[in-house]
Amino acid sequence: MAIDRRREAAGSGAGRQPAPAEENGSLPPGDAAASAPLGGRAGSGGSAEIQPLPALHPSGGPHSSCCAAAAAPSLLLLDYDGSVLPFLGGLGGGYQKTLVVLTWIPALFIGFSQFSDSFLLDQPNFWCHGAGKGTELAGATVTGRWGDMGNWTSPSATPFSTASWGTTSNRSNSSDTPPLPSPPGKGNNDSNCECHAWDYGIRTGLVQNVVSKWDLVCDNAWKVHVAKFSLLVGLIFGYLITGCIADWVGRRPVLLFSVIFILIFGLTVALSVNVTMFSTLRFFEGFCLAGIILTLYALRIELCPPGKRFIITMVASFVAMAGQFLMPGLAALCRDWQVLQALIICPFLLMLLYWSIFPESLRWLMATQQFESAKKLILYLTQKNCVSPESDIKGVMPELEKELSRRPKKVCIVKVVGTRNLWKNIVVLCVNSLTGYGIHHCFARSMMGHEVKVPLLENFYADYYTMASIALASCLAMCLVVRFLGRRGGLLLFMILTALASLLQLGLLNLIGKYSQHPDSGMSDSVKDKFSIAFSIVGMFASHAVGSLSVFFCAEITPTVIRCGGLGLVLASAGFGMLTAPIIELHNQKGYFLHHIIFACCTLICIICILLLPESRDQNLPENIANGEHYTRQPLLSHKKGEQPLLLTNAELKDYSGLHDVAAVGDGLSEGATANGMKTM
Repeated sequence: MAIDRRREAAGSGAGRQPAPAEENGSLPPGDAAASAPLGGRAGSGGSAEIQPLPALHPSGGPHSSCCAAAAAPSLLLLDYDGSVLPFLGGLGGGYQKTLVVLTWIPALFIGFSQFSDSFLLDQPNFWCHGAGKGTELAGATVTGRWGDMGNWTSPSATPFSTASWGTTSNRSNSSDTPPLPSPPGKGNNDSNCECHAWDYGIRTGLVQNVVSKWDLVCDNAWKVHVAKFSLLVGLIFGYLITGCIADWVGRRPVLLFSVIFILIFGLTVALSVNVTMFSTLRFFEGFCLAGIILTLYALRIELCPPGKRFIITMVASFVAMAGQFLMPGLAALCRDWQVLQALIICPFLLMLLYWSIFPESLRWLMATQQFESAKKLILYLTQKNCVSPESDIKGVMPELEKELSRRPKKVCIVKVVGTRNLWKNIVVLCVNSLTGYGIHHCFARSMMGHEVKVPLLENFYADYYTMASIALASCLAMCLVVRFLGRRGGLLLFMILTALASLLQLGLLNLIGKYSQHPDSGMSDSVKDKFSIAFSIVGMFASHAVGSLSVFFCAEITPTVIRCGGLGLVLASAGFGMLTAPIIELHNQKGYFLHHIIFACCTLICIICILLLPESRDQNLPENIANGEHYTRQPLLSHKKGEQPLLLTNAELKDYSGLHDVAAVGDGLSEGATANGMKTM
């Protein structure tokens, strides 16, 4: 009865109209306004948008109304997707389209940099200098781990290793390097590394790479893995640090300074005189590359209206994959690793022009209440888009004039510690990205590893393009699945596929291996290999989608004031997942099986945790922490018409307890409200 009295009191109040039906994760307007003085988000199209919050009048007096207005800016200005973006012409404005294209172009250069390790640090086949062709063949025959070496095209051709893509870590040698040809009677591994001069057969189209430059074989092979660590660790630290800086000083300064320093460190990498200098400079190159990736991702999201965010982000992913596919041709064209490194970095010179072309994110300026700078940028954008002042039907500019004296309010990512829902959402997505990228290496190693003897997978280019093709197919499938199932449904589906592929590979293959030992079972090692490849392809396909979708999901549900910080956490988690690959390789694959089991268990945990996430499809981006808190979980299936909710809202619980009667009168609740937003009528 107390709830009914409160509804009647709220319905009879002046100026309190029931909000339209909402089902995608927003709280009722009254409850949102009570807990968030800064206001919420407003939608402009249909019931799928989050509705504007009415002004808060807790006690009904004029004095309290003035205090509320002084405490928070106009809700119209915080409603960027519903008011400011339509005034600027949305994505239909010519200048906004130009800015989106400018965020796509660097994705090609980023793709080159991200996959450069596969060529710069590929472990080649090697033999002692002066050993004849017959000795090489004899060595290959004695060791028995290199497959068929008789497919040379000419006497001068170099035998290719059948190692896994980019590494030789799957061999059983304790030195983690291919064995040297051993003369008869000297078959022990200790004698394989007694040579002091080497000849190399590089598989990646280069005449010389980092390994052959400084003889990183035998006792020095561990330095290759350290060089791989350096780029990934630089990316991890870069995501965490540049994300916080971008939320404090803006996206544009971080982007431009990252471009300047990646040019300095990246070009200096090509001039390295030893592997220590190479690894150190690669750390700083990765740090700066993280700043470019992070700021471009955030700018791309913040430029787009709700319906275009995903497809525009996926276009950037496809451009980066184009860089992955073009990388072998670029390596074959350069022939030398130093030329390749310089050619990868030099295109970033074009991004220096962004200082005069690319403006600061208007959405970030509005969210952090930098209204003076926002006004100048709005006037600049309206001039570029030839927007008439008459199109400002909601009165954005008059409201902006009233708020010019307000002081900026910037927020750091550490503020999420005091939230209730926002930190939970970010942690869940961090675990998802860590699991997706971590288990991806397990599937890749199973397919490209030494236990699978398939001729197609015994060539560097076959391995490389197989991985790239699986990633491309994953992104294409992600576009279709997210369109029909939404962000949360798509993430849940791909995580279930990842878990199934992992569990079947761990359990079923061991069972097949036991039966293959019995001659009457009809099972053989070839059957096991085929199943392993099939499960690995499915696992790589699904885990790549899990990692990519987790990053995008985080960008949508994290408020604008801390979006780069939240993105940095999820991308850094993805980096930790990738870091497990060189760690396992450094230990010569010891603990690989346990590594796979741990990530398989994580997939089961993630399936449960994904159900706690909200759905962000067609929703306005949250602008401040209060908006982000109001993204609440909703059921996967929508409520049926006339169905009563099983849970009470926060406002109803307050009123039922009788502890907040004054606030309850001010918080009007429409008849269609549920615990997960607004019920569809």
